[in-house]
Amino acid sequence: MYKFLVIQTAFVGDVILATSIVEKIHAFYPDSQIDFLLRKGNEGLLKNHPFITNVWIWNKKQQKKRNLLKIALQVRKEHYTHIINPHRFPTSGLIMFFSGAGYTAGFNKNPFSFSFTKSAPHDIAAPYSKEYIMEVERYQLLIEDFTDKKAALPKLYPSKDDYEKVKPYQGIPYITISPSSVWFTKRFPAERWAKLIDMLPLHYKIFINGGPEDVALGQSIVDMCSNKNAENLCGKLNFLESSALMEKAEMNYANDSAPLHLAVAMDAPVTGVFCSTISSFGFGPMHDKGKIVEIDYQLPCRPCGLHGRKRCPEGHFKCAKDIKDEQLLWWISKTI
Repeated sequence: MYKFLVIQTAFVGDVILATSIVEKIHAFYPDSQIDFLLRKGNEGLLKNHPFITNVWIWNKKQQKKRNLLKIALQVRKEHYTHIINPHRFPTSGLIMFFSGAGYTAGFNKNPFSFSFTKSAPHDIAAPYSKEYIMEVERYQLLIEDFTDKKAALPKLYPSKDDYEKVKPYQGIPYITISPSSVWFTKRFPAERWAKLIDMLPLHYKIFINGGPEDVALGQSIVDMCSNKNAENLCGKLNFLESSALMEKAEMNYANDSAPLHLAVAMDAPVTGVFCSTISSFGFGPMHDKGKIVEIDYQLPCRPCGLHGRKRCPEGHFKCAKDIKDEQLLWWISKTI
């Protein structure tokens, strides 16, 4: 029996995408052990995951180097046969280097890729390319030698308690909006979310979704709305509870950020609003219930980076402001 470890110590969305690796490995090796290593704060995503045996947590915010050494020693003691690492930075590469695993796979952008058994390219298509691959397809390159060439979709597993927590919110048809992002230029403006809410049919309940750090943003959107069906749930639901809520929504709205991937992982409908980033990066919805909404012309300064910026470098933020209201309502006519 093989013993696998998947390492992804980046952001929430990256962990969600990496569950596609877990799905594929389990499909091919259902009796093998699969463990996961992530950064502290993201472990709630994998709580009670049916295919993951152990979740290793690296605390990057306190005594980072000491904790890195500690987790590297833990990994080495586990004697993994396979370590799969879609994280492209040296810390995770260092863990693999000292792991003693028989098979290690990661991207060639990792500084320790010289030591990997399998080193795959992580190529981002040129802006506005018509041909590009999704991030989960790049992840699949790491495991295609012992699975196949078709990428699995990410998947999360809310518990019975998670579903019970959100049940009171599901009495009438509803829509969720996740307005935040780590990066400012990925965020559709709060006043535009409020305007969208006022344009939505009145029989929908609107839930503003986000973490504790988004409470003020969520409330500002509710306060700007004339529609009194909007409710601020920011800070009230954890990752899996949010996922359970999104699963049954008529539509989920999100920026190019983690909530978009939550929706995909629950096979839920989602509208991804892409401001400074673009679809050819490969981080959009990859299922048939998703759609990207973005400006309908090529802006010379867009994209301004792979991950977005803390402010618009040009000062005009046209990549967000020039998205039309009707673009956001694309799905309404299909539900009437």
